[in-house]
Amino acid sequence: MAITIDDGPEPEVTGRVLDVLDEHGAQATFFCIGERVERHPALARSIVARGHEIGNHSYRHRMSFSLLGPRGIACEVVRAQQAIGAVTGEVPRFFRAPAGLRNPFLEPALTRANLQLVSWTRRGFDTVYGSAGRVLGSLTRGLQGDDILLLHDGHAARTPSGAPVILEVLPALLRALTQARLAPITLRAALDRSVAVSAAVPAASGVPR
Repeated sequence: MAITIDDGPEPEVTGRVLDVLDEHGAQATFFCIGERVERHPALARSIVARGHEIGNHSYRHRMSFSLLGPRGIACEVVRAQQAIGAVTGEVPRFFRAPAGLRNPFLEPALTRANLQLVSWTRRGFDTVYGSAGRVLGSLTRGLQGDDILLLHDGHAARTPSGAPVILEVLPALLRALTQARLAPITLRAALDRSVAVSAAVPAASGVPR
């Protein structure tokens, strides 16, 4: 399964999130905003250097993203792709639209940029709710091995103590995954594994390839 973390890099939060992931031997995919990558290049490079994947989350994370025309959509996608590549040396493989909202102009822009659209299967609304228990419950209730979880290091809601809620949710989430014998890996690793398994299935088995 995959943990995805959106809206960073965020100086107050991202480094601490990376520390928690390191402590648990977990990998995640960070969907980063292009202008934030340019503003905090060391954090963006640390995401990659510590074995995680970095994805494209548009250049400015405009809430009007889905209302843009083809030129505006393409600009947001390409500028973020260029910024992330220039700072980290890694070319993102996956794109997530701001708030998950998109329009028909997005697919052609992603095709030209060689990007694959990714959404999620579970979210804890951790930009809205500051209750770690509520967020954790939403993420873990009925959790399955092919789930894609959504959390945020940028724009994170605050707990009553003032801490970004992801910092309280993530350790408990990783413990729950260990107990369920689920290993969080990057989206790239998950896709590559899926392709490898599909290629290994004999054509005569009747299983779609």
